Amino acid sequence: MIEVIFLAVALSMDAFAVSIGLGSKGDKASLSSLALKAGIWFGLFQGLMPLIGYLAGHGVLGWVEAYAPWIAFGLLALIGGKMIYESLGEGVEEEISVVTNRVMLTLAIATSIDAMAAGFTLTLLEVNAFLACLIIAVTTFVFSWIGVFVGYRSGTWLESRAELFGGIVLILIGLKVLLF
Repeated sequence: MIEVIFLAVALSMDAFAVSIGLGSKGDKASLSSLALKAGIWFGLFQGLMPLIGYLAGHGVLGWVEAYAPWIAFGLLALIGGKMIYESLGEGVEEEISVVTNRVMLTLAIATSIDAMAAGFTLTLLEVNAFLACLIIAVTTFVFSWIGVFVGYRSGTWLESRAELFGGIVLILIGLKVLLF
């Protein structure tokens, strides 16, 4: 179960980083509602996407069982590497002036696509997938909610560090699946 907690924290780092960015641009009057909105959108999608990945992975596990640890490692290393790369880059960020539901939907999908791929690894961890997805959703809600307030207080300097941390944790989980 400890792997699920580490996975939940690592997967929530994208949403945490985006929430920091949202909070850094927010105003004090609407901060609480923005934090709640970010938590709900990101938590919901981060909880659903791994479930989709798990169901897809569970369906094909019999065909790829011999290679499953390598596939899981490859997916987690790829996702983790991408997060590390993005955290170190000077990427062009789109300025968001109004946080509508459409904007939140787009951000929620964008930050949770990786979670779908990571959901495949739940078939190898021998855990209750629904409980794992609930833990991921709640963890992401909490990190996103906190991220908005952290962003308001600190600006954007934590964004890349959160993604870097998440990427490293995903690679370590991939190594654990592969080696143990």
